[in-house]
Amino acid sequence: MIATVRLDSELEEVLNSIAKKFHKKKSDVIREAISHYAKSLEKSQKTRIQKAMAKTMESDFSEYKEIEGSLDDSF
Repeated sequence: MIATVRLDSELEEVLNSIAKKFHKKKSDVIREAISHYAKSLEKSQKTRIQKAMAKTMESDFSEYKEIEGSLDDSF
């Protein structure tokens, strides 16, 4: 697939600098940047899911303890 990307002059300078510094084609730098961005989003999503799971487990455990305590009170 061929894609056209429009960059402002500042971002163009950054791209040129990175490509020159690492002896890479600008298109390679752009592809790597997209790949890095996608992995970063995936990692962020996994982290949010893990935090939600931990919060749910804490809440469930607290609820379990309350129920367990009320069962002990009835005897």
